[in-house]
Amino acid sequence: MSASSNISVEEEVGSYFIQAGMTLATAESCTGGLIAHRLTNVSGASAYFLGAVVAYHNTVKHALLGVPEEVLAAHGAVSEETARDMAGGVRRLMGSTYGLAVTGVAGPTGGSAEKPVGLVYIAVARGDGTAVIRRQFSGTREEIKAQTADAAVKLLLEYFE
Repeated sequence: MSASSNISVEEEVGSYFIQAGMTLATAESCTGGLIAHRLTNVSGASAYFLGAVVAYHNTVKHALLGVPEEVLAAHGAVSEETARDMAGGVRRLMGSTYGLAVTGVAGPTGGSAEKPVGLVYIAVARGDGTAVIRRQFSGTREEIKAQTADAAVKLLLEYFE
């Protein structure tokens, strides 16, 4: 939330997108649609939010979002490369100005020494390129999902501030 206002981060994101005349689509793996849910909880989100793909399985990441099978085989579903391709893929699929993607290990199972529970990659794609950040969160599955959604929505704001 902005220090100078009483509006939510999601409302702030919506305001920026609407004022700029831009659109957004999301591709979510570890959050299971939580980001889309939070964005669409704000009245008027249909003015900028085009849709979401919950790409939980690698076949969906490949078939729908265009993540190359070679990327998935070489780097895995939880990787900078996969997040980058997911963000670009959802942007192309939906025809949006921005694509936001998340992939990670929400736990409590599924982690490894190389990719521990709480590891997430968040990517934002737009016409001039894609930015990817890596984060390590902790807590329960629900807490990791919420922290990931928070970080993803805040990353969108960085492009407007």
